[in-house]
Amino acid sequence: MTDLPGRSAECRVLRELLGTVRSGHSAVKVLLGEAGIGKTALLGYLRESATDCLQLGAVGIESDMELAYAGLHQVCAPILPLRDELPRPQREALESAFGLGDAAPTPDRFLVGLSIVGLFAAASRERPVLCVVDDVQWLDTVSAQTLSFVARRLLAEPVGLVLALRTPIDGVAGLPALVVGGLTDDHASALLQSAYPGRLDAAVRDRIVSEARGNPLALLAIPKGLSAVDLAGGYQRPDRRPVVADIEEHYQRTLQALPPESRRFLVLAASEPVGDPTLLYRAMDRLGLTPTAVTPAEEAGLITIDTRVQFHHPLARSVAYRSGGVEERRAAHAALAASTDPDVDPDRRAWHRALAAETVDEVVADELESSARRARQRGGTAAAAAFLTRAVELTPDPARRAARALDAAEAHREVASFDSARSLLATAELAPLTEVQRTRLHQLRTRLAFVSARVSGDADALVAAIDDFASTAWRLETLDSASATEAYLEAMAAAMYVGRSAGSRATEIAVAARRAFSVAPPVRPLDELAHALADRLALGAAPAMPAMQRALASLKTAGEGAAAQWFWLAFPIVHESLVHEVWDDDGWEVVSAHAHRLAAERGALALLPSALLSKAGAHMEKGEFDSARTFVAEANDMAVATGYAPLKYHRLVLSAWCGEEAEATRLIAAALKAGAARAEGRIAGLANYGAAILHNGLGEYRTALDAARTAFQYEDLGFFSELLIELIEAAARCDDHETADAALARLAERTLASGTHRALGSLARSRALRAEGEQAETLYLEAIDHFRRTQQATHLARAQLIYGEWLRRQRATTRAREHLRAAHDALAGMGSAAFAERARRELLAAGAKTRKRATAAGDALSPQEHQIAQLAGSGMTNQEIAGQLFISAHTVEYHLRKVFAKKGIRSRRELRKMFAQ
Repeated sequence: MTDLPGRSAECRVLRELLGTVRSGHSAVKVLLGEAGIGKTALLGYLRESATDCLQLGAVGIESDMELAYAGLHQVCAPILPLRDELPRPQREALESAFGLGDAAPTPDRFLVGLSIVGLFAAASRERPVLCVVDDVQWLDTVSAQTLSFVARRLLAEPVGLVLALRTPIDGVAGLPALVVGGLTDDHASALLQSAYPGRLDAAVRDRIVSEARGNPLALLAIPKGLSAVDLAGGYQRPDRRPVVADIEEHYQRTLQALPPESRRFLVLAASEPVGDPTLLYRAMDRLGLTPTAVTPAEEAGLITIDTRVQFHHPLARSVAYRSGGVEERRAAHAALAASTDPDVDPDRRAWHRALAAETVDEVVADELESSARRARQRGGTAAAAAFLTRAVELTPDPARRAARALDAAEAHREVASFDSARSLLATAELAPLTEVQRTRLHQLRTRLAFVSARVSGDADALVAAIDDFASTAWRLETLDSASATEAYLEAMAAAMYVGRSAGSRATEIAVAARRAFSVAPPVRPLDELAHALADRLALGAAPAMPAMQRALASLKTAGEGAAAQWFWLAFPIVHESLVHEVWDDDGWEVVSAHAHRLAAERGALALLPSALLSKAGAHMEKGEFDSARTFVAEANDMAVATGYAPLKYHRLVLSAWCGEEAEATRLIAAALKAGAARAEGRIAGLANYGAAILHNGLGEYRTALDAARTAFQYEDLGFFSELLIELIEAAARCDDHETADAALARLAERTLASGTHRALGSLARSRALRAEGEQAETLYLEAIDHFRRTQQATHLARAQLIYGEWLRRQRATTRAREHLRAAHDALAGMGSAAFAERARRELLAAGAKTRKRATAAGDALSPQEHQIAQLAGSGMTNQEIAGQLFISAHTVEYHLRKVFAKKGIRSRRELRKMFAQ
């Protein structure tokens, strides 16, 4: 097929994409470019070049953005019969999202994403699949997020996914992009000349080319409607005029030339986003419009009606809609509402009725509220926000308006539409509020203030928000004890997040919380967590240990149903703080696995990245750094795909453990800068903790000591206990006995209260660094014994390393080599390069022959290959692995083939042996 004029490079990229798909692999491309630049033409070229593919697609429509899963339904409609081949949970989630049959009302959003991957894989068995989505910026939020998710999960399926949009939106960052720029002047002139042969003199042609700035639609639109005199040289327009404005003016001129009945028809068509001709003709009949109104609009090139109603360009639709007056648009929406089946599509009917309403209308407002509930159940929080906002506008009763305004504000906050949330809170404040509603308003306003303060880096505002969180909790004590407990937990978590920047706020809030909690014993696991956290912050580590252990035990066994929802609110605090504070031997792994499973099943957008990072931490403790790296990358992808900021600080700690000096140093510096700019004290502590790990591994003890001392100035729950270990080692190596002993006293208090093998091993190892002679050796051996009873592979290897170093200095070189060799092999095997190098240097000093490990690049497993091989070796099926890693079973099989080839093995039994060794 011939390339589009001036688009040879872009056409080549699209042909290469098709070549990749035809070879049996997936390919993803995001086309970025301004309106009219030619994205749609390139998509047409792609479709014409892919006649051998099963073609799927959708077009984003601005007025359809409020309806959850509307865009995704367009994409999947032709292949929905294949859903019977999906695993039951995925099939049910998909049917729920699309409102099919008797499906449950609440879909799991990530199961929906997996079901789309599964549908694409099933459809691609017969022939390659090409999915093309235009104007992605106007898809509903859930559909756009799901397509971004799918784009990151495709690999070994012959599926091409191409998304076209004007500017990047949340979720597409990191996907392969093709920026579509303007045509060169030569190609622009040729296009213009082909459209207007013999009519343009050179001067006018050059001016039009200059004004259009390479935009093809502008090139063709600007001269339309101009007279022969204009085109002969009288064409005078400022060349700085926005191209989009020129295109819109062209469509306006075209509209004005149409008969009045055709203009009314176009207003109606622009108001109907589905593109259903039958629905459109029914609405035309209600407005008294005859089919003859369609012909002039089609002849003007504005609209096409066949199996679907399609405008020539999105700007044509928006100009047509705006061309009608307010009353004309209301009439169009009223006709569409009356023509829409209330049983089949109640939400779209309610939305049209809302836009048709001339004044307040409680019946329509109630319908919108019901639509908002359905949207939330389908995962469409943005849609719920839109429905509720319009419901507020239509509600006549002030009390009901206030209640709906609070619900709408909460929905807008969840989708980061903060200005709208504030406006709605102001609306609620004008109405009479109950005490509970007034407290809820205060709580929502505080949450918004906390977000604003984080963004602006306003330390005073952050601290003020923490005080307001505490004030909310205090107000709720006499109104709703359960809500008060949750509010106190939120206040303590906010104070922990701000850390040293909040001074003693965390302790003060904890004291108030303990006073409030004293009147009622804990009932829910969440209550136990709140009580334990308040004890920890108010009383200290040792006195709070029994309460923390009870809370963790409850949360480790929290199952389905009611307990699970408490688990969600508790999880960020549990995985960042509680597990470390009690020195639990296996708590991190149990809690993170539970969180990951529930996140996958329930589609918890905000918490899935945290669950993945928690799994990464659990794998780091076991010395499985490759798996940890995979989970960190997965968490980053999830954060980007769902519109959350990428989470970098766990990558910082992983880089420090791996001894990646350049990367870790860069991340530490960035974290310190960001923490200072946003007054986030916890980040400063975490960055210095990571620096202490890095420099202890490198043997740069003075630098490690300086970083650890800085972090030691404030007790950040969670990593402070591990920080003490790094501080003691660095101080002991620098002969700073006073610092080492002070940290050792703090460590002894909390580890003895815990009594776990992990705690006692850490204490014995740290005491050994300050002991001498037989006492030191006894303590080193005690530490190694304790760690061998846990899964703490990293700490076991480091205990063996420092024991080997001590033995060498005692001139017991034979025994030193034994422990140093074990430490070196373990640390090198897990990928802890700096600590492994430290062990290697000690081995050389002890007279052993050793060399740096070198692995053939072609034989090395990627992190994802390593993780899949490990799961397959544990006995999981391809389908089970796919469900856990959010990929397709086909992709699992693809990776396993590569693993078998790299490792020269033929069966999963050999995989089990490989990992057992």
